[in-house]
Amino acid sequence: MNTIKYIFLVLSVVAFTFSCNDDEGTDLDNLDFSGTYTLADQMGRPAINTVFIPADQKDEYNRTIPSQQASKYQATIEAGLKGLSPAYANEGDANALGLDAAAFAGVLATDVLGVSLDGPTTFYDGTNVLTGRNLTDDVITVELLLIFGGEDFMENPNLSDDNVDANDKSFLSVFPYLATPF
Repeated sequence: MNTIKYIFLVLSVVAFTFSCNDDEGTDLDNLDFSGTYTLADQMGRPAINTVFIPADQKDEYNRTIPSQQASKYQATIEAGLKGLSPAYANEGDANALGLDAAAFAGVLATDVLGVSLDGPTTFYDGTNVLTGRNLTDDVITVELLLIFGGEDFMENPNLSDDNVDANDKSFLSVFPYLATPF
């Protein structure tokens, strides 16, 4: 398990444990978080690192803070978009968002998950794009559509869908919302 995921898991369990504790004497100020922590993985936009970043640069990409990712990796991602997708083969070709390969590579290079504070939270709902992410959002299909679908999502239909339309189990309607384990 990646270090950052492990740290997040441990901190989540600690926070959950203390939030469920009826002991009024718990002193959260005495928790010891000393030590050295290293950013080891990012996943604001799943599959971007997997597809576009060369194997020998993946760990470095994961350790790069988002504000520096575009300057370091935009050209690599742009070359990948042009090499993988006929939707970006010609100068001026754009995706359904109206973004050409350079502009879209700039969006993808910064691995953060945007959040709309005044509108729907969704990866894509037909109108809103990259304003957050719901558990039910089909993130990989949206990414495939934006990479291979061209200006109207119709350019490469065989490459524009992962054909996984839902989670294998229903999500809960109350916190923690995740589907129950097997």
